[in-house]
Amino acid sequence: MREFYEAFWADAPQDPEPYEWERRKRLLLAEVRPGDRVLDLGCGAGRFLALLDDAVGVEIAEEAARRARANVPGADVRVAEDTLPVGHGEFDLVWCSETLEHIPDVGATLNELRRVLRRGGRALITVPYHGRVQAAMVALTRFETHFDPLGQHVRFFTRRSLTAALEFAGFEASVGRDGPFLVARATRT
Repeated sequence: MREFYEAFWADAPQDPEPYEWERRKRLLLAEVRPGDRVLDLGCGAGRFLALLDDAVGVEIAEEAARRARANVPGADVRVAEDTLPVGHGEFDLVWCSETLEHIPDVGATLNELRRVLRRGGRALITVPYHGRVQAAMVALTRFETHFDPLGQHVRFFTRRSLTAALEFAGFEASVGRDGPFLVARATRT
């Protein structure tokens, strides 16, 4: 998987504007409280890191981490191996936006998010939204390309499946829709 994302980032612009940048920026900034220490999981080229006062970015690809460091001088950006390269209970908020659907082992990742959050810490997660109408259109018109096993997305979520995954990992969660996303707000119990 790492090789896939190293190749992806090798071909990407130095500082690409994230998908739905303005909407996602509003979501994040509305959730961050004064004094919060934030983990940006899947920080990409660092656009969200640049908005935060006390944050650590984590990426799977060294090339993405290099870009984030260049785009946000002084940013603390780390490369993940098997676990997140941070300590237990270090964060008040984990921002995981348009990342979870790319991760094969969602259960292990959510357990890691729980591990790095303080008690009462929060996770703000966005994943692509596929409502019934959109799912029916995908099934009828572009099923093969949408569910391409060589593509970037390794899974898709419904409100129910995302809620169940978060609750299984020990979070109290609410999941709603915001435009093209499902947005999960989860609290570590």
